[in-house]
Amino acid sequence: MNASKTSHSRMRVTEVEEFLKNPPDGFSVEELSSGHRVHSDPEKSLVLIDDFNSCRREIVFLNSVGRKVKMRNLWEYTSMRKSLLSKRIYLLMSACEENLSVNDKKAANEERVAVLKQFVVSINANDPFIKWQMEKGLDWSISSVAGESYRVDIDLTEIMENWAVKNSSVITDKLTKVQPVWRDASFTLKYYSDALFDFAHWFGFSKRTFCLRLT
Repeated sequence: MNASKTSHSRMRVTEVEEFLKNPPDGFSVEELSSGHRVHSDPEKSLVLIDDFNSCRREIVFLNSVGRKVKMRNLWEYTSMRKSLLSKRIYLLMSACEENLSVNDKKAANEERVAVLKQFVVSINANDPFIKWQMEKGLDWSISSVAGESYRVDIDLTEIMENWAVKNSSVITDKLTKVQPVWRDASFTLKYYSDALFDFAHWFGFSKRTFCLRLT
């Protein structure tokens, strides 16, 4: 198994550098002086990756809808739901280590965590088990807010924590094992209704979260 890339029938985890050098089927990478542009087939892949920097170069996924998806009508929701239940979903996640040298006084001006590595993580939403979880979570989110505007976070932290236990050597070259803190191990759907007085949304009562698991 390639040390920078691990696979599972339901999930693939690939280091950013490896992804850019050897993009998967349906992707192509255009190299520019300022960085990389990544092209993908929107019919097969749902890319939820914001623009980011790697090795001081800008990485742009041209067909990405971003990690926080906004939907303003039933058509947009139906289209996104169809993609979430059928395509391979791509996310950018960072494995981080707590920076113990940073004290509380400096925390406001300095990062409390250091990024060890960045990974492109893909989830096969067409897999029956993943699809069942996604469908159940989306249905629960909608039924619990009764037509109001709402926000739902789909959390993959547990998946990545379990993956890290078996792949610590991929995350860091240190001899001692590191239990990483995962950044951006989720994505967000935001639905805006046309309700005149959407009090539950205004006061933050319509936020929902559900977790995905591989087993």
